[in-house]
Amino acid sequence: MSLTRSLFALLATAVVALPACAQLPGEYGALPPTVVAALKRAQVPPSALSALVVSVDSRAEERLRFRASVPVNPASVMKLVTTYAAIDLLGADYTWNTRFYTDGTIDHGVLRGNLYVRGDGDPKFVLERIQSAFFALQDKGVRVVLGDIVLDHSAFEIAATDPGAFDGESLRPYNATPDALLVNFKSVVLTFQPDGANGVARVISEPPMAGLAIDATVPLARVGTGCGDWRSGLQARFDDANSIRFEGRYPQSCGELKWPVAYQDPGRYAARAMEGLWRTSGGAITGHARPGLTPPGATLLHEAASLPLSDIITDVNQWSNNVMAQQVYLTLGRLVPTPAPQPGMTQGAAGGLIPMRPARFERSREVIENWWKRTFGIRSAMPVMDNGSGLSRDERISPEALANLLRHASRHPQGERFASSLSVAGVNGTAARMARAPGSAARGNAQLKTGTLRDVTGIAGYVNAANGARYVVVGFVNHPNAPAARPALEALVEWTAAQQD
Repeated sequence: MSLTRSLFALLATAVVALPACAQLPGEYGALPPTVVAALKRAQVPPSALSALVVSVDSRAEERLRFRASVPVNPASVMKLVTTYAAIDLLGADYTWNTRFYTDGTIDHGVLRGNLYVRGDGDPKFVLERIQSAFFALQDKGVRVVLGDIVLDHSAFEIAATDPGAFDGESLRPYNATPDALLVNFKSVVLTFQPDGANGVARVISEPPMAGLAIDATVPLARVGTGCGDWRSGLQARFDDANSIRFEGRYPQSCGELKWPVAYQDPGRYAARAMEGLWRTSGGAITGHARPGLTPPGATLLHEAASLPLSDIITDVNQWSNNVMAQQVYLTLGRLVPTPAPQPGMTQGAAGGLIPMRPARFERSREVIENWWKRTFGIRSAMPVMDNGSGLSRDERISPEALANLLRHASRHPQGERFASSLSVAGVNGTAARMARAPGSAARGNAQLKTGTLRDVTGIAGYVNAANGARYVVVGFVNHPNAPAARPALEALVEWTAAQQD
């Protein structure tokens, strides 16, 4: 699908730098009393807070500024930079296309040759969509593959990494690493269904994984055992890439529960899952699924288009999906401006030509840096990007720079689609837990992106206030007690929503 905007196209609306605002005397400056009280309860000093509240109208004055020019770790709030750059550079209707090729011939339901699957970076190539693609291939006559299923990951050139390197939690799905052919987030979902009559919990796993043996049952714990930390009670064994075993028990009182886990051998996940799905979808294969490259001249059999970018960034921003954010970020690294048409280029909506190159994180940083300078100019401090998801100790941005981005987005032709990707306070996404107090002014009136890491909590987005104005709100706490200071940021949002004048 053609890109809907040319690379590095300038928006018609000029960027207006945020004006400076003098601080009120005192350690806490102009902070609202509710914010100050929450910081004190969390035992967080004011020097750990950075915040800015300003109207989306560039002619209006700021409502609050507190250490707003200080670069801080934004945690997952950094996803706003990645997703807004994607909206601007790719367009809200951009799609990724996973393509299926062959080097053989099809005769009476038999493909005599290999089936090649070339990934394009689809951030949400999940079970239902993979099965749909397989059914489409079978409808076109590919039911038996006399060869291998060859998985082409070459659109991304990224080094293999330890998924547990960030925090030691290698089995947590949020630590899944990006991949040009990202299959089902590299996760296995284990469902436990108690069968009291037989004294076991039945274990159902998805997707079907070729060559992976999983215990079909686990004994039930004795009656009266609380649910509690039921995962630890299972004593699951993930040390063998060919099996998942349970040496403990499952509490019957838990009822049916699901446990998503990252597959212990992520490098082989796609091959095992794709082969298993092909077979369970009614296909047959004489070989196996394996990594490889699509040969030149291979025949295109089918294209599986992704969900549009606007849907993808909703998952990224409302549910803070890290690997999906990194998929989008790496896709931006595939773009490069060019002065003249060349083979293999994609036509942009504004007439520009964008060649697609293999993605690397350093190329994504290059594209974001170029885009930021052209969009915001030198008066807005550039963010420090790492992987574009906020799952990083190195990424940095100031509230002032992020507020400039959000103001700019409010004037963008596709700004509403960007804003609608955010969580709504008290309603959905990661902000659903906010604005629960009776009479909350923020409930339903704040579109926000939240972020949390050890020592970091953050929030940024738009707030519709009681006075009819729409504000950009940005706040971060970088401190060992940051999680306890989240009520201070929620108080900042409530204060903004309650503005009467």
